[in-house]
Amino acid sequence: MLNTARNRIKQKLKQIVIVVISFYLMVGSLLYFIQEKMLFLPTVLEQDYKFQMSYPFKELFFKTEEHAFINAIHFKIEKPKGVVLFFHGNAGDLSRWGTIAEYFVEKQYDVLVMDYRTYGKSKGTLSEKALYFDAQYCYDFLKTEYREEDITIYGRSLGTGLATHVASKNNPKQIILETPYYSILDVAQSRFPMFPVKYFLKYKLFSYQFIEAVNCPILILHGTNDQVVPYESAKKLYKVSPKEKTTFITFDGGGHGNLSSFDRYHQHMEKMLK
Repeated sequence: MLNTARNRIKQKLKQIVIVVISFYLMVGSLLYFIQEKMLFLPTVLEQDYKFQMSYPFKELFFKTEEHAFINAIHFKIEKPKGVVLFFHGNAGDLSRWGTIAEYFVEKQYDVLVMDYRTYGKSKGTLSEKALYFDAQYCYDFLKTEYREEDITIYGRSLGTGLATHVASKNNPKQIILETPYYSILDVAQSRFPMFPVKYFLKYKLFSYQFIEAVNCPILILHGTNDQVVPYESAKKLYKVSPKEKTTFITFDGGGHGNLSSFDRYHQHMEKMLK
């Protein structure tokens, strides 16, 4: 009778283990197949959509590869101090990000901001390689109209990886990173520590590798209460950055999208954009 009870317990434990393992594998598989939908949150615009902005701009279409083109907005003002190459976050499209980019126009800068493939009016297959390629294409376009020493690169959230990559391959005036990450892999590991995400994550964006090769002034802005990109990820990025060139500004209680509500944010932006 005792052996029967033990066998029942063993059988029950075995069933529990099978259920746990099955659930683990199911969730892991789900993460693999929906990872792009979790990372990229684009909205699509009709090709005839008319942007409404507060400053003069040109709408551009760059055919970056045979089956891809990216849509961009180029703000141009009289006697600009320079130009900002703006890489936006992972959600929305230029109808929103163009308005946000006008912050730099107000500071007397021209601005070029693009939509990634599948965002807004942009078309083409999205990949990490494609993101880097299109970002460099935009930088090369600006070099035909501006001197490199007049180009400021700005990246926000997802866009900080692209900004850092471009800055590492070129010689811009400076780079501003708002809510950056050590790598997308690092962010994924912090969110899903129980899964071996490094083996199946398609997009890793190793910002920490790029920032070591950046030769211009770097401004990093991050809040301690960021629920999207952990503050610790930005701290890790700062630790491997060229210290003599990097300024790291912490916003106590700052979140992922509200740093511009802090006076210190504008003070440090003014210093970079003077």
